[in-house]
Amino acid sequence: MEIAIIAHDGKKAEMVQFLNEHQAVFHQKEITLISTGTTGKKVKKAGFDVLRMLSGPLGGDAQIAARVAEGKCKMVIFFRDPLEKHPHEPDVLMLMRLCDVHDVPLATNLASAELFINALKTS
Repeated sequence: MEIAIIAHDGKKAEMVQFLNEHQAVFHQKEITLISTGTTGKKVKKAGFDVLRMLSGPLGGDAQIAARVAEGKCKMVIFFRDPLEKHPHEPDVLMLMRLCDVHDVPLATNLASAELFINALKTS
């Protein structure tokens, strides 16, 4: 199962902490992590295998959206910072829209991400 992990700058530490708290899930060989560039760099430094795309503002969100549309990416965990402006907001909205179009689960905060991971643990 391919899972995309993305975090705005103000949420990157929270993403790494979330992954560390759920290492047992994310280190399974059945799970493949993909990520935007900068998030992926921090995640890789924390000891996780991750396929890094471009940085979000440089097209990484769009690359992940394409993988959603192609049926490759089966879940997206995107810790968004709703209080900041982001120059790549159109790409973020496209990613969210494609998750809806293709019925791909999308967690945009810690609470929904926890629900998704707990569901993976019980399946």
